[in-house]
Amino acid sequence: MTDRRWEHFDHQSDIGVRGVGPTPAAAFEQAALALTAVLVDPKEVAAKERVEITCDAPDLDTLLYDWLNAIVYEMATRRMLFSRYEARIERTHLAGTAWGESVDVAKHRPAVEVKGATYTSLDVRRDEDGAWLAQCVVDV
Repeated sequence: MTDRRWEHFDHQSDIGVRGVGPTPAAAFEQAALALTAVLVDPKEVAAKERVEITCDAPDLDTLLYDWLNAIVYEMATRRMLFSRYEARIERTHLAGTAWGESVDVAKHRPAVEVKGATYTSLDVRRDEDGAWLAQCVVDV
C-alpha cells in the first residue's frame, strides 16, 4: 500500500506543492495539506468547521488546479485555514470537504499568502511504483 504524504518542491520565487497517495483522491488531499503547509503548520489548525467544495473539470490535471484554487478562495473569503481534507473523485468531478478554523494570527503565524495554484508543473499521474502523484506550483 502506498503511503500518503505531502511535500514542497522549489520553483524560483514560488513554491511547488505535491501530494502522493494510493488513489487520485488521496493525492489531492495530500496536495491540499501541502498547500496549507505553505502558510502554516497544519498541526496548529483545529478541524472545527466544515466547508464543502465541489469542482468539475475536463481532466484530472485541471481538476487539481480547480481544487487547490477553490481551497485558496475559501481560505480568503472565509478567513479560514484548513488542516484536514477529504476528496471524492468520480471521473473528473470532485466532491470534497475541508475542516479548519478561523485565522488567528497570534496562534497560526501565517508565513505568506498563497494567491493561487498555477499551471506550472501541473501533473496528476501514477508513478513507477503505482502511487498517485498530484502537483503544481502555487503563486505566493
